[in-house]
Amino acid sequence: MMLDFLMKICSYNFGIFERAEFKKFLYMGWIFAIIIGVYWTLRPLKDALFIQLVDKMQIPYAKTVSVIALLPLVIFYTKLLGRISRETMLVILPAFYGTTILLFSIMMWASQGSPENIASRPFILLIGTKVLGYLWYLFVESFGSLVVALFWAFATDTTEPASAKRGFPLVVALGQTGGIVCPYSIGGLPHRLGLATDTLSIVILGCLTLAIIPMVRYFLKTTPQNLLISFQDKTVHKEQVQQEPGFLEGLKLLMSHKYLIAIFFGNFIYELIITIFDFNFKLAASTKFTGVALSNYLSIYGSSVNIVSLLCLLLGISNITRYLGIGVALAAMPVIVGLALLGFMTYSSLPFLFALMVGSKAINYALNGPALKQLYIPTTVDIRFKAQAWIETFGSRASKEVGSIFNMLLYPLQHAYGQLVGRAYYLNLSGFLGFPLIIIWFFIAIYLGNTYRKAIKEQKVVC
Repeated sequence: MMLDFLMKICSYNFGIFERAEFKKFLYMGWIFAIIIGVYWTLRPLKDALFIQLVDKMQIPYAKTVSVIALLPLVIFYTKLLGRISRETMLVILPAFYGTTILLFSIMMWASQGSPENIASRPFILLIGTKVLGYLWYLFVESFGSLVVALFWAFATDTTEPASAKRGFPLVVALGQTGGIVCPYSIGGLPHRLGLATDTLSIVILGCLTLAIIPMVRYFLKTTPQNLLISFQDKTVHKEQVQQEPGFLEGLKLLMSHKYLIAIFFGNFIYELIITIFDFNFKLAASTKFTGVALSNYLSIYGSSVNIVSLLCLLLGISNITRYLGIGVALAAMPVIVGLALLGFMTYSSLPFLFALMVGSKAINYALNGPALKQLYIPTTVDIRFKAQAWIETFGSRASKEVGSIFNMLLYPLQHAYGQLVGRAYYLNLSGFLGFPLIIIWFFIAIYLGNTYRKAIKEQKVVC
């Protein structure tokens, strides 16, 4: 009875499901809720701990280094995908990340402290503290790149297009519940308990990550096999798409298809502009809050993003994709981000930057995210697992590097011209860089929408 009631409610926002299909997306959604909950709690802890252990002005350098550090990791990841089944990978990654998070909890317990305490440490210990801050930052960045990408690669590899239109927005909606509950309840827990470190939060996140393993096994055991068939399974024989596994195969696949290059640049432009917004938001927040109080504030931000994203989904934003098509959903994002950039150049208070980041992230997760994931449906298995990892890692990370290099201009501009004039120059440069890219992004979105629609209509694989 409860399942029928939920199906009826969800039919208004997501479409009509078959009973077994609905159960499949419910299970998938709860797995995604844990992944998103852990990730959105790690994200504010990533910044708060880095600022505490290293320095807020070094955030652009950490983002830049993360791209270089992630390169060998993605190479190793794509090689594993050529040799290990998707089910096994969904065990290996959570096991690795869960265990490593628990190890970080011990190191953070020994390393966190007040700014005065950290500054007074011997030179060797101070260097060790900063290295730990960088390692933590890079580790969390890799979690978002690999674990989230692997989940969506698995989801698109086990779902047909018509079912994905209904099911993926539902999965994202359930995922937002994890992003709402976990950041505030876990990330802000040490602050509310009066603890001096974030160790308790990190321990809980490690245990939740390990919990993904039995959840995936239960999903595979209970979901009917006919609901684990992809678009490619029905259009291309498996022997036609097998390729030699290799370190750089994902990159080669990416560079050989303009459809994938377009997806790459769609991710790239969005993340570049958001990196500029994000840096200024973190600077403003760290000026007002420090230590576990900063972790708590950024955790509230993380929960707020997911609350707004869930509200967007519940209010039917996915109907844009269902009724107007992928192209309209994709093209709406450059328009929205363009308006956000205009506001960013006009206002600079912490409450406004908080609202700007929440709105920009929430709309992306509720509208743009599910639409981008559907673009991988008319592609081969290798594209979905290998090329997608490169796109989501370097389409995001490379853009963050470019955005971070741009953010490095703020300090020298303020040093040369003063705080106010230097920031004014920085904001003007943001507009000169951002608005032309947004126009390019708009035309990329139209191309992707048209190509996807044609592939689905003709039952053909794009690449």
